[in-house]
Amino acid sequence: MRRLGFLVRKEFQELRRNPRMLRVLLFAPVIQLGILGYAATTDVKNVPAIVVDADRSTASRDLIGRFEGSPYFSIVGVTSRNEDVEDALQHRTAWMAVSIPAGYGRAIADGTPVTVQVIADGTDSNSTTVGLAYATSLIAEKAVDVALARLGAGGQVRPIGRLEARTRVWFNPQLLSQHFMVPGVLALLLMITTAVLGAVAIVREKEFGTLEQLNVTPLRRWELTVGKLLPFGLIGVIQVFLVVGVAVLWFQIPLRGSFPLLFGLSLVYLLCTLSLGLFVSTISSTQQQAMMTAVFFFMVPMIYLSGFIFPIENMPEIIQPLTYLIPLRYFLVIVRGIFLKGVGLESFWPDALMMLAWGLIVLTLATMRSRKTLR
Repeated sequence: MRRLGFLVRKEFQELRRNPRMLRVLLFAPVIQLGILGYAATTDVKNVPAIVVDADRSTASRDLIGRFEGSPYFSIVGVTSRNEDVEDALQHRTAWMAVSIPAGYGRAIADGTPVTVQVIADGTDSNSTTVGLAYATSLIAEKAVDVALARLGAGGQVRPIGRLEARTRVWFNPQLLSQHFMVPGVLALLLMITTAVLGAVAIVREKEFGTLEQLNVTPLRRWELTVGKLLPFGLIGVIQVFLVVGVAVLWFQIPLRGSFPLLFGLSLVYLLCTLSLGLFVSTISSTQQQAMMTAVFFFMVPMIYLSGFIFPIENMPEIIQPLTYLIPLRYFLVIVRGIFLKGVGLESFWPDALMMLAWGLIVLTLATMRSRKTLR
């Protein structure tokens, strides 16, 4: 333990000699979470839309007013020429166009069918799908109001049965994507910063020529590995407090579950990310090679296959088994469960167990790969 203490002390002294790097390690995740917390959202608001009003009636202006009053649309222009739609969509001044035909007001007054065309830019399929749903909902509300107005005017309607769906959303009643994305960004930032730290841990000793000095000491392989992990693990613990504080206090993400449980499982997650970094460090010869290996061969696939961006259920069946090899997958389930659902270990103990097993296996591989001989 005394030898291990000396090694940990050496690592802290190296960090203290580089205060700029220490500040980057501590505050970069906070700054990134502050930016990505706003940017990583699937909500669609203020969709720029152009309206082709060929009717110019009171009824058409009422429909346009509904779009103007909606927080989901921003009317960038009202025209009577269909040619303006193509120009607006091509130059991205509008993502959507609403075309009100001539005779729209008369058809509404007579109670005859009339069609309002909605044209959308499909290059961004996700935003377009959401925007089309909002537009369809607004037009449907207008149709219901017209029907109710005719009933109020004394129209003869035969009574019919009524079927009503009452929906209720749990855990995120406002369906705010920020509540879903911010805990995921938190897990992502912890993985990137701590894995990169671990990736350059041993390979830096190789480049500086200090690994030979460590090799002639009585340090055992596991002591060298643990000695490298502990200082970076402490930095990871500080990062956990900082990013959780930003998520709760700045973004107002509800932390409905137990913070001690979240902290304890974050330590298991840090074991995985630091072990991954150390393993990469043992198979790399330079810091540049370690960074490239960590980012392109491990982090990028983990981000895409963990369910952070794309639902795992939507992936091809041949790909889905690969997601079980990714610790980020398990931690995303845990951190979102604790934050939004307030559930305890009884709900996700298999995920915690898989994450712990993953971390121990990779740490063992990293220890076995580290050699006290010159190669």
